[in-house]
Amino acid sequence: MSSEQTTIPLPLREGLRSHWSERRLKTPASVLLSGSLILLLGSAFVSGLNFLFNVIMARLLGPALFSQAAAIVTLLMLLSCISLSFQLVCAKFVARNDSPPAKLSVYRSMSRQAWQVGVAVALLLVIAQKPISAYLRMPNAWVIAVLAIAMAFYNQLGVKRGNMQGWCRFGSLSRNYIFEAASKLAIAIVLVELGYGIFGVVGALSASIIAATLLPGARKVPEDEVAEIGPVGDCIPASFGEGMQAIVFFIGQVIINNVDIILVKHFFASELAGLYAAVALVGRLLYFASWQVVSAMFPVSAASSEEEPRKAHVLGVPLAIVLLMCIGFILVLAVFPGFVMHLVFGEGFHSAESLLSLYAISTALYAVAMVLITYEMSRKIANTGWLQLLFSGAIVLAIYMFHSDLRQVIMVQIWLKVLMLLVVSLPFLRSLQSLRWKEAA
Repeated sequence: MSSEQTTIPLPLREGLRSHWSERRLKTPASVLLSGSLILLLGSAFVSGLNFLFNVIMARLLGPALFSQAAAIVTLLMLLSCISLSFQLVCAKFVARNDSPPAKLSVYRSMSRQAWQVGVAVALLLVIAQKPISAYLRMPNAWVIAVLAIAMAFYNQLGVKRGNMQGWCRFGSLSRNYIFEAASKLAIAIVLVELGYGIFGVVGALSASIIAATLLPGARKVPEDEVAEIGPVGDCIPASFGEGMQAIVFFIGQVIINNVDIILVKHFFASELAGLYAAVALVGRLLYFASWQVVSAMFPVSAASSEEEPRKAHVLGVPLAIVLLMCIGFILVLAVFPGFVMHLVFGEGFHSAESLLSLYAISTALYAVAMVLITYEMSRKIANTGWLQLLFSGAIVLAIYMFHSDLRQVIMVQIWLKVLMLLVVSLPFLRSLQSLRWKEAA
């Protein structure tokens, strides 16, 4: 490449840099609304595919075998705390850096770390496959080894998605989620119909993660513009503290959203565990939809100036969207529980109808708290992640103590989530009160 091509006049260099900053910060409200809409529409499609996956697996396997499949899926979601941590930190620091070269530097650094951690987690799963399968009452320990294959790639998938999220490329991010869900569904149907049973389900999970990781997506950085701009400004690298905060947050999150299924599988007979897994499957649709709104909010809030969060749209828009979704979801399940269970799962699951609205309330409480917690995390290293982790431990302890029936398992979660929502709301209530006093003065 000639010197004429590589030497860019300073005014043009600054103009290009300004272009990328304005593209990210020009209209945060419109980015929030459009990003939320794109991810919500994509989430609706992904949730539909995942829902169809679980429904077809429930019908093909029956309640007993479906409880085993649900336990494996839940184990994967528990392990996803590491992948989601990589995604969150990558999104935050890709968004915070102004220049494309700095964004690319963050992506490459985290990508190397993701492969290293992924291989280590996979090896640990293989080593611990027998005690894990024994606790979950799995008939064959090798299903854990099949799942371990996916874990070698899962963290890299998180970095890839975090890069898209940090660039606010919500369309590409949504397409990647859709591809993973669609490939999982197609592969699972083929393998289960061929007679592979639970191995077919786990094989489909692993194959879909690997496929989504290898799927070509949107270009990480426009390479021609990177070459033109060059090393503009200092790169803000992902810090150890941010990584720890993300890990703590996602450990708490996956425990709160998934440990009940694991414990019910441990304490109850397979038939009852299958019924509970079906109820949880419906309830978690609300959680996944809420998370898409949070995903749109996070990079916008992380990239905004210190004064920007005072504007209502940064927190108010996603909070209002999540609240409306929660109210509508609870009302539908409270009014039509029998219709929903019969339509989706058939007659074999009708006895779980009374649990649907209760589980939806439990999920809604956490969804609202999640918006507040992630907003704080987007701005700084906050203590709310540790608070969430504390409540997740309390939920585990409470279910161990109170599990006389499935309804009691849900009720103890509801009361603890009410308390958690009140506690995480206190900083925002104090901030609002302080702001009113300043405006009055």
